[in-house]
This record gives sequence, structure tokens and C-alpha cells, in this order.
Amino acid sequence: MAITVVIADDQEMVRTGFRMILESQPDIDVVADVVDGEAALAAVEEHRPDVLLLDIRMPKLDGLEVTRRLSALSAAHPERGHRPRIVIVTTFDLDEYVHTALRNGASGFLLKDASPAMLVEAVHAAAIGDSLISPAITVRLLRDMAPAGPAAAARTPSEPLTDREADVVRCLARGATNAEIASELFVSLSTVKTHLANVQLKLDARNRVEIAAWAWESGLATGGS
Repeated sequence: MAITVVIADDQEMVRTGFRMILESQPDIDVVADVVDGEAALAAVEEHRPDVLLLDIRMPKLDGLEVTRRLSALSAAHPERGHRPRIVIVTTFDLDEYVHTALRNGASGFLLKDASPAMLVEAVHAAAIGDSLISPAITVRLLRDMAPAGPAAAARTPSEPLTDREADVVRCLARGATNAEIASELFVSLSTVKTHLANVQLKLDARNRVEIAAWAWESGLATGGS
């Protein structure tokens, strides 16, 4: 079945360009494009898309507030059973924006100068619960998520990570893809995916971005335990 997408951006040219790029893919269907945050929430309610592409600076409600509201709604009413994966696509890569979006549950963060291939990849990744962040900000973002205080402030896994799981997470925190992790650690791609799935369960993390953020917060990314 096709991945359904809603696009929210106040610039018509951007919406049209994104629609053309995404609808050129046989497995992606853009079901609506809207001009502001309130319309984005209404479109999500009406169409129940798999993925929501959100600009940050929009009239009425910005993309960060839309992300926060959808996250809060999902937490308050889990019985409703549907929340789209959110990918922020914006001109602005301010750390405050990136941190807020990802901590509120966004599955990706792209700059508008990203290639068409990366936009398509971000939608595919979000649809299966994975994440993609523009390479220009990935490692900087995750490093900056590390608090100045003690690492103990980070969440505690439900079970300790194995040595190999920790190795995988360190690679992830540096911005490595699954294929790059497999190559570096001399394991199969399926093994990397299994380790990440186990870590996600132990951390109760929503996606790989939260895993990487935890690695920096806990000190694991810089060699801590």
C-alpha cells in the first residue's frame, strides 16, 4: 500500500515542489497540502496520513506547536490509535528548533535545500518508524543534546545494554547509517537492526534519534557507560 502524506507549508511553490517530488514515487500518495498549522491538524484528523511534512514558521500554529499537540494527543488518548510520523522540513536549522521538534517526537529534520532523493528517503524512513536528519546538522545536534551536568540525568534502560549493543549505539550517535555500522563492526545489516530494536525496547525510545540523543545524554557516545 502507498505511504500517505500531508504537506504543511505556507509557501505554495514549496508545497508544489514537494508534491511533484513525492508523487513521482510509485509508493507515495500526497493526500493533502495545506498552508498553516491549524489546517495541518485538521488534515491529519481527516486523512490520517502515515507521514506529515511540516514547515516550522507558518501562520496560526507553527510546526513545532503542531508536533507538540499531536504528541500530547497521542499520549493522552492512545486508544485513538493513530499519529502520523512527523518530518520537519524548514529553512531554519537553529538548535532550539531541532531539539524541540525531536524531543516532541518528530521522526526527522530536513533543510529545504536537501536533495529530492533525501526528501523521499526521509518519508520512507518515517513511514517505517525510522528517522533521517540532514547530515549537516546530525552530529552537531546530537552532541549538543548532551547536558552540561552529570550523565545520571539520562534515562535508565530497563535492562543494561550488552557490549555489542553499546558499540552499535556509539556508532549511531556519530551519525552512522545501519550499513556503515554493519561495516565498521563486521556484522550483518540484520544484526544491526536487531541490536537497535533491542535497545529501543530497553530505552522505551520512539526512534533512532531518541537512542542517539540518549547516548550523548548518558555519556555513552563519548566513551562513558
